[in-house]
This record gives sequence, structure tokens and C-alpha cells, in this order.
Amino acid sequence: MNNTDFAAQAVAGGPMTIAPPSFNGHGWLVVLNLAGFTAGFIIATMLALKMVRDIWRHRADDKMHHPVTVWRAFGGAVSAAMAIRFGPAAMVLWGWDPQHASSTAWLLTLQRMTDPIAFTLGLLALAGFEISGKGMAAHLKREPLPLRIWASRDQLKRPACITLLSLIAAIGVVSTR
Repeated sequence: MNNTDFAAQAVAGGPMTIAPPSFNGHGWLVVLNLAGFTAGFIIATMLALKMVRDIWRHRADDKMHHPVTVWRAFGGAVSAAMAIRFGPAAMVLWGWDPQHASSTAWLLTLQRMTDPIAFTLGLLALAGFEISGKGMAAHLKREPLPLRIWASRDQLKRPACITLLSLIAAIGVVSTR
């Protein structure tokens, strides 16, 4: 018997619920998790790919020790860790079906298999952040330039739309199961 068989037995032997029993019948909680994990996966994947693309695109000018490359690597690693964690979590909620216990069990096992990858990337990102801190602080203090963060708020329109669409889809799925 392999792990998928154990998971399949657990799903098949559990209650025939519309979501994992850990939600304890709270549909609103299923909606929030489904929407959050779905939107989080999409947005984190987009940002991780953008950071990789930007590092590759500027590789001739920005060397590995350059502050902007360190910043992109940190953002990319954190985003990749989030995408790797959120994707399978969303898949479990989208695919939860006690009547097809082996498929649901496969998703649950995939989620547990990707967790070590996600937390390793996350911890590597934190390590990179920590070891670059002294150098980054010294570099940023050389020529202080004010950041105009609110001037860039238009960049949040697409992620906000993705989040809203994920919420609408989650409400639709949970209310029709």
C-alpha cells in the first residue's frame, strides 16, 4: 500500500463534504481559502516569472551582487515559494471530491510533496534577505532617494482583478456544490 492509498482511504472513509472536513462546514471559509489560494497562486506566479525575466533581461548590466538583482532574486524566491505553496492548496480545494477519492488523494499527496520545496525556497529567500541587509542598507543610505510608492498603485489593478475574479469563481463553486 502506498501513501496515495492511505490518503484515498482517508478521503473515502470521511464525510461526503463539499470541502475538506477541516472546514467544519463553514462555506464562507471555503470561499475565502479557495479565492485566496487561487489568486495568490496566479499573482505569485506572475511576479516570480517577472523577476526571473527581469534578472535575465538585465544580466549584462546588473551583476549577481548588484542591489537590484538581489532585490529581484529575493522577490522572485518569495513569490516562487508562495506559488508552490498556494497552487497545490488551491488544487486540493478545487478538486475536492470524496466520490473520486483517489484523485483527491493524489492532490493531497502532491500538496504535501511540494511543501518542502516551498519552505526551502522561502527560507533561502529569508537567508538572502538577512545576509544582504548590511550591504543593502549601506548602499541605500549613500544616495537617499524617496520612493513614490503611491505613484505606482496602478500596477495593482491586474492583481486586484484576479483576486476579485477568484472570489467570484469561489463563491460560484462553493454555492453550487
